[in-house]
Amino acid sequence: MSELSWKDSIGHFLKEAGSAAPTPGGGSISALAAALGAAMTSMTANLSQGEKFAHIHEQITEVIRSMENLTARCEELMVADIRSFEQYMAALKLPKETDEEKRYRTHSLQTAVIAAIEVPLRLLEVSRDGLSHAYRIVEASNKNVISDLGIGAILFEAAAQSALLTVDINLASLKDLDVKQSYEAKTAALMREIAQIKEQTLMIVRSRITG
Repeated sequence: MSELSWKDSIGHFLKEAGSAAPTPGGGSISALAAALGAAMTSMTANLSQGEKFAHIHEQITEVIRSMENLTARCEELMVADIRSFEQYMAALKLPKETDEEKRYRTHSLQTAVIAAIEVPLRLLEVSRDGLSHAYRIVEASNKNVISDLGIGAILFEAAAQSALLTVDINLASLKDLDVKQSYEAKTAALMREIAQIKEQTLMIVRSRITG
């Protein structure tokens, strides 16, 4: 399969994702969801400029710049997710006739599993960072597009929840229990933080919609 990028059409991406090919898979979709969250947050920030919003100009500028960086990170993670899956499939195909081949194959599979965990774990961090930036402008950004900021927050959390499932399915194949527990603790802490920021953000979004 040819390498996907943000330059592909939405139709092409969806066709590839819905096909029998294993990539792009859940990790790639999670990265796209986070990028959409960044787009909604960026749009809200871009529509919160001018004299009326002069008092938050620095915050708005920072959020726009941060969303550009997050979008780039999402594309990198989409590509990395596809590569990590390909690495795992290559390891599965390694010979296992001799003891040495078995040891090498097992080592290669565990290395591939760790790579397949690290990518969605980084996406959890991207989602947390995106939500943090959205929260910083939720009180003062343009009320006319505040629902879009809320949509961005929901998409960031959806990306994180999706990425977490990718982490979990790969953790099930990890043999080192200490490393496994370390990953579980890190993802649990990130998910708690993500849930808290999303709820705080949406509470303010809803109060501004009805207020």
